[in-house]
Amino acid sequence: MEDTASVALVLTTISTEEHAETLARQLLEERLIACSTVIGAASSHYWWGGAITSETEAVLLLKTRSDLVEQLRQRILELHPYNVPEVIVLQPSAVSDAYAAWVEESTKPRQN
Repeated sequence: MEDTASVALVLTTISTEEHAETLARQLLEERLIACSTVIGAASSHYWWGGAITSETEAVLLLKTRSDLVEQLRQRILELHPYNVPEVIVLQPSAVSDAYAAWVEESTKPRQN
């Protein structure tokens, strides 16, 4: 197994699957992520404005290199429509060598 410090999983939620797809596409084009997984129709319940609120959102799982996490976090904050977007970074306890190599290759700047 690969040194797990090389890969990170970043989680965010967003209002719709369409918004999730748009955000993911932008981050892919910028090579900040290797992969995105959109999970639609998630039921979210949270405190907002002093009251419990319930909404349907899309969950976006973003796979990236650990050294890109801060740049990715900043870009999500710039592009995200929410006032207080959820941006949670998870470090895996294990990652296969092949997957880590693929993430590394997929997030390298494009050669022109």
